Amino acid sequence: MTEDVYRRLCETMAKRGGRYPGKDIPEFYAMAKILFTEEEAAVSNAMPRGFNTAGAVAEAMGRAEEEVAPLLEAMADKGLCSAGELEGIRFYGGPPFVPGIFEFQFLRGTSTDRDRKLARLIHDYKKAFDAAEGPPKITFPGERVIPVDRVIKAENAIHTYHQVSSYIEKNEPLAVGTCFCRHQAGLIDESDHCGKPDDVCMQFGAGAQFVIDRGMGRKITKEEALEILKKSEEAGLVHATINRQEIDFLCNCCACHCMILKTALTQPKPGLALNSGFMPVWDTDLCTACEACIDRCPTTAVTMGAQDVPEVNLDRCIGCGACATGCPEEAISLEERPGIPVPPVDQKALKEAIKASRS
Repeated sequence: MTEDVYRRLCETMAKRGGRYPGKDIPEFYAMAKILFTEEEAAVSNAMPRGFNTAGAVAEAMGRAEEEVAPLLEAMADKGLCSAGELEGIRFYGGPPFVPGIFEFQFLRGTSTDRDRKLARLIHDYKKAFDAAEGPPKITFPGERVIPVDRVIKAENAIHTYHQVSSYIEKNEPLAVGTCFCRHQAGLIDESDHCGKPDDVCMQFGAGAQFVIDRGMGRKITKEEALEILKKSEEAGLVHATINRQEIDFLCNCCACHCMILKTALTQPKPGLALNSGFMPVWDTDLCTACEACIDRCPTTAVTMGAQDVPEVNLDRCIGCGACATGCPEEAISLEERPGIPVPPVDQKALKEAIKASRS
């Protein structure tokens, strides 16, 4: 019975997709048995697609709602399912591993024995998965970069989906948690840290309410959110999120640890697999060839040209603006890059775009 429920969990997580779906390898089962109890695995296997009440999940299991509801609540607390309320009714959803369950494990920033063990097991699973599958072939970007809008040239059209501040302004509540990628690395090896700030993983709206309710992150004001953006930009972190116009999270990523950037960098042309729709340009009259932009570029897209003016390789440039925010002479700005598709409106449109790109 034990092996059967975890084997079905592997199939369940495979169907949910994401960056690391379920795969029938030993590392999956070692990890899954720490993440899920047998009973929790059975609940996850029974959860219908989308968001459902405890009663609907109980019906799918053939059990009483009063038995299943506490299990769902405990799973939400552990980040094994998502939960939220609409008009006073609680709904639950079954997320994939990424984005979802893996991130939820480390948003709190805690360092317990279980955290350290789980960090290692998740790392081992991802490593084994990548060894078996190889780098994913990105035919249409599943994630995107949001540029640092203050360095975009004034004559360029700046849509609301190009502005993190627009998401901060229109969403309530807002939350911040620990960067799960950098924290997971530190749990495995305390010396493995790039020095970038950790408390910069942001959530908006319903996503924020979930992490606040479950103690995975803390509620922040709009002013605090803007300060986090400023801190992230000064550190040279990349604003990254899902590739749609409506978003509920914002990662502030480093290339050395963060999954979104590291996945893009496995592609032949990272600048097409992950992009903001902008590219840097240099004012040659202001540039002093100090090479700060070269040092700050997270994708090694910038090199020094023959005339001591930096040059950018657009096959690698993701249009983040880290080069521009670190330029002491303010000699770099961003301008619109032709050929980058507009972000799909919502999740349905994103799935359709990815499907169309593979046909």
